[in-house]
Amino acid sequence: MTSRLDGPLKVTGQAKYGADHNFPGMAYGYLVLSTIAHGEIETMDVTAAKGAPGVLGVYTPFDRLELSTARSALFGETWVPLQDREVAYYGQPIGFVVAETFEQARDAAMLVEVGYRARPALTSLEDGLATAEEAPGTEDLAVLAEGVESIEEALAASSVVVEQTYRTATQNHAAMEPHSAVAVWESGALTVYSGNQGSDLQAAELASALGVDGASVRALNPFVGGAFGGKARTSAPAFLAAAAARVLGRPVKAALTREQVFTATAGRAATVQKIALGAAEDGTLIAVRHDSWCATAADRSFVEPTSHGTSREWYATQNLALSQRIVPLNVPPTTFMRAPGEAPGSFALESAIDELAVALGMDPIELRRRNSSIAPPGKDLQWSSKHLDECFQVGAQRFGWAQRSPGGREDGDWLVGMGVATAMFPALRFPATVEITLREDETVVISTSGADPGTGLLTVLALVGAESLAVPVERITPRLGDSAFPSGGMSGGSTATASAGSAVMVAAVEVIDALLALASAPGGPLAGAELSYEDGRVLAEDGRSMSFGEVLRAVGRESVSATGSSAPGEELTKHSFSSFGAQFCEVRVHKWTRETRLSRMLGVFDCGRIINEKAARSQALGGMIWGVSAALHEALEFEGSGRPANGDLAGYLVPVNADIPEADVEFVRYPDTLHNAVGSKGLGEIGTVGVAAAVANAVYNATGVRVRHIPITIEDLLVQ
Repeated sequence: MTSRLDGPLKVTGQAKYGADHNFPGMAYGYLVLSTIAHGEIETMDVTAAKGAPGVLGVYTPFDRLELSTARSALFGETWVPLQDREVAYYGQPIGFVVAETFEQARDAAMLVEVGYRARPALTSLEDGLATAEEAPGTEDLAVLAEGVESIEEALAASSVVVEQTYRTATQNHAAMEPHSAVAVWESGALTVYSGNQGSDLQAAELASALGVDGASVRALNPFVGGAFGGKARTSAPAFLAAAAARVLGRPVKAALTREQVFTATAGRAATVQKIALGAAEDGTLIAVRHDSWCATAADRSFVEPTSHGTSREWYATQNLALSQRIVPLNVPPTTFMRAPGEAPGSFALESAIDELAVALGMDPIELRRRNSSIAPPGKDLQWSSKHLDECFQVGAQRFGWAQRSPGGREDGDWLVGMGVATAMFPALRFPATVEITLREDETVVISTSGADPGTGLLTVLALVGAESLAVPVERITPRLGDSAFPSGGMSGGSTATASAGSAVMVAAVEVIDALLALASAPGGPLAGAELSYEDGRVLAEDGRSMSFGEVLRAVGRESVSATGSSAPGEELTKHSFSSFGAQFCEVRVHKWTRETRLSRMLGVFDCGRIINEKAARSQALGGMIWGVSAALHEALEFEGSGRPANGDLAGYLVPVNADIPEADVEFVRYPDTLHNAVGSKGLGEIGTVGVAAAVANAVYNATGVRVRHIPITIEDLLVQ
């Protein structure tokens, strides 16, 4: 197993994250946030703040920084703070104070007095269901068997029908590194140090918002302290620090406090999902109806695609109907969060499948295997590869599924139950370009602008590069997180290995061709010879061979470079692509207190070729723990005023070591070269998918109590 190349720097504290950068003359910014959920700012009295010690500038919608709406090719428009006086949610950035020290900026920010014209605010998804709207970009879908007029007709014709409503809570990414930025202007050019998921994307958004040429903005993020989708777009501190630094003519650092992270960033939407499953007596699915509602920001900028992200593809069925509705709320924005759509959607679908298994008196694994899809319903594009049945087979054997009984078992004062769920996440690719440089000292540099927000991409670049160039991995230096490098796109959607890895393979071919051309050219060390490249060496047909360093030294070159690009292409018209997995959980529920404890969990995944066993296992385990968090711990609660009631890491619960006992991961290894040349499929997010349902199903198995919302609490199980 290969250890992460950046591991020693991180565990010894030598890795420099965005806010770790300091410069002479640096000032500090502090954000002022709204204290109402909906309305208009009428006044902002900044007199006291401007007169406070050390204050250099106070910026508001009445005294704006030079910024405009940001635009990028990938995201379209991104919201930029202080552009108008409208307030859409409690905790919205509405002001920015810059001072000589952080403490001075913070204290001065508390002196800003804001007058509002408040409007009625809608902060509850449940209260807004009656006025839900169609989700933009998500059409209702109906696939019906010949002669069937409606999904209701298909359900009525089914021998067994299960119909229930499921709910999932609002969540926040809560990354260990708060959103932050350090902005430095020099000679009309901007450099920003800020953790994000794609340095070139951030540079483009900043250039757009600042009204400058893209070539004059450089974004650096060599280390990212967690992202999960929450750092895909440029943060408010980055926009404000960059604009203020330009006005003041000195570097500016801005970082959100932990409490501000819970409102001044975007999170996962709360959802309500109504599912109806109709089946024949042998378990064959006849009809699936999945209607979803999700919260969204007042600007309707993001949809959590729960029904379309799961029921559209997971099971074979003769009749399928999906709908997605949104409820605009005056709460912080929603956005991508690890397995958006699939994570909350799988809780509903996989809970419903478990309920159907109970109604049929059938083993839950057998029901899933019996209805395994060979292609998404209504499409003739079969899966490029699918080994889900093997995941269940391997997992059941390892987990001891044969010992599970329908009513669970008792162990002293504890009720013990097992649960299972399917996991699926689409196998995606983004366009990516990588540069490879062969150096005269026999080392290799591989560069791309993409990010490694803890996923292990830096090490993957080295491993794929070493394999493609047939050189030891120790001689490769991978570089990420710099918008000056070739565009690596966004590290998101579980795409990084497939996207950047494929580009590495293309770049390797290109740089080898360039090396051979140097060696065989007139005046080259192997001029005129037929050449090939094997085992890291240039070979001539007459038996002569040279390392690439020897070739470069012979022609007086320090290096030779080439770029390679990769993007999804024709394969998308021939196959459907997904990663697959089976999640197994065992829980123990105390007879008297109803405390729920996870006792064992196992995930078995079909994610194509595994490039780095150690990192892959860690990614899967991290995702599974995230799923436990959703099942038993995690919920951001809002008061009626729209203020978060638990916007800190004391009240917003996430698992600690004591909450996660025995956890294990296994991979079934089938490279999927139809998806990409590396053979890998997405791994970062599938670990989360299905876990919450597996936990809830295990709780039912142990107690006979079906909880149809997450997180599950003691109160849910205090029943007679």
